[in-house]
Amino acid sequence: MHELVLVDDLTRTQVVMYAGASGDYNPLHTDATYATEVAGFPGVFAHGMLTMGMTGRVLTDVHGAAAVRHLGGRFLAQVWPGDTLTARAECVAVDGDRATYDVTTTNQDGTPVFRGRGVVALG
Repeated sequence: MHELVLVDDLTRTQVVMYAGASGDYNPLHTDATYATEVAGFPGVFAHGMLTMGMTGRVLTDVHGAAAVRHLGGRFLAQVWPGDTLTARAECVAVDGDRATYDVTTTNQDGTPVFRGRGVVALG
């Protein structure tokens, strides 16, 4: 099993930078007034794809970005500014030149925020 701290104390700036990089300016992620007064959330929260993208590091740090063939999963809980995220990858199968991993990302409370599966090319 491989474990990696992805971010320690996620900042609103990081969330807004992701909005700019992705082109996803949904006000739930960028506008605190909208998120709280209109949508009823405690504040803005991170994009699910930011969480999944960060989760991919648990595979790329070991195998390299070019080796990743698939990464998908489900978003299980919101990620808030201030959260610390840790990803874990467990190899569950090796088939020829590919390895399949179960990946889980949790916040500082141990709550799973993302769970999925990744496939990487070996060698």
